[in-house]
Amino acid sequence: AVRGEGAYLIDADGRRFLDYICSWGALLAGHAHPHVVDRLSEAIQRGTSFGLLSPYEVELARAIVASVPAIELVRFVNSGTEATMSAIRLARAVTGRNLVVKFAGCYHGHVDGLLVAAGSGVLTFGLPGTPGVTEGTARDTLVLPYNDQEAVEDAFAQHGERIAAVIVEPVAGNMGVVPPAAGFLSRLRELTRQAGALLIFDEVITGFRLGLGGAQERFGILPDLTCLGKVIGGGLPVGAYGGRRDLMEQVAPNGPVYQAGTLAGNPLSMVAGLATLELAREPGVYGRLETLAARLQRGLEETIQESGLPAHVQRVGSMLTLFFSQQPVTDAQTAERCDTARFAAFHRAMRAQGILLPPSQFEAWFVSLAHREEDIDRTIEAARKALAEVARG
Repeated sequence: AVRGEGAYLIDADGRRFLDYICSWGALLAGHAHPHVVDRLSEAIQRGTSFGLLSPYEVELARAIVASVPAIELVRFVNSGTEATMSAIRLARAVTGRNLVVKFAGCYHGHVDGLLVAAGSGVLTFGLPGTPGVTEGTARDTLVLPYNDQEAVEDAFAQHGERIAAVIVEPVAGNMGVVPPAAGFLSRLRELTRQAGALLIFDEVITGFRLGLGGAQERFGILPDLTCLGKVIGGGLPVGAYGGRRDLMEQVAPNGPVYQAGTLAGNPLSMVAGLATLELAREPGVYGRLETLAARLQRGLEETIQESGLPAHVQRVGSMLTLFFSQQPVTDAQTAERCDTARFAAFHRAMRAQGILLPPSQFEAWFVSLAHREEDIDRTIEAARKALAEVARG
């Protein structure tokens, strides 16, 4: 891509694509929104980086604290990976424990201890999921099935005194869109509180995507720590983690838990984030996103039924995935049963019609403020043709 305009990307050959990647969810307002561009154009005249606190950092921090229920203090970093890494370090420091629970299929950035896959059986400790991660690092991570309350209960029964934190995507977005089962998040909250462990919500995707208060507001479950990214940078590099005041006051320089970064709180990222959140706070924004995404879901489901293919759509708010599977996807195991070859064929057929989807079956599609009803309807018609082509083989 060489240029973005609203809901569209333009490639080096001048072809226009209706974009549902939206910079992997970061562009809530779409590409090059005039308000974001204007604010950035003004800010860049004043400098690109100061190495000191800027008023934009303070403003964005206040906007986040005012919106996200479980955040009383927030610290900015440069990526979602840094946010989860820093939150886990803080959890281990304040609890004096090492073991972290994560869920198979949930991605929390390229932190060594979280790049692990489940071994055989429910309660096996993690094995390295990529070259370069040591077994020693992986052993401090316990991988459980997403949406499996019984597995979490067993883990706490066996290892509760060693568990520093449970980190979870409250809506999984990295095995496709997988919502939490009824009672799953509340049970995580109960078990962590009883064991003296922290509950960390990775809202890098869902933060300011599902509403101003993110998934925690939507489901009414308050974690101890929250990780943010994507939307709060308006398309520029950013990450943040925050939570209860007593926890965040343990972060340096106020406390002993080290965290620093040359470009953390970069003024341009802060300005782009502020401009995006100003747009997000306008009346009716999330209702409009919900309406557009629901229209897309209904249209896709109708075209699936017409095609006769085993597929279905899962959606939460303005993020959704079309799964080529017989049954709903509830965890990594059911995700692995999807027909990735059919998805690849569907992806190619959509791209040929100028519709740009994530290239993996296991990524979320995103609807932005720049998408219009006619864009949604065009996508549905393209999907009708693409699914018919896939069905013909």
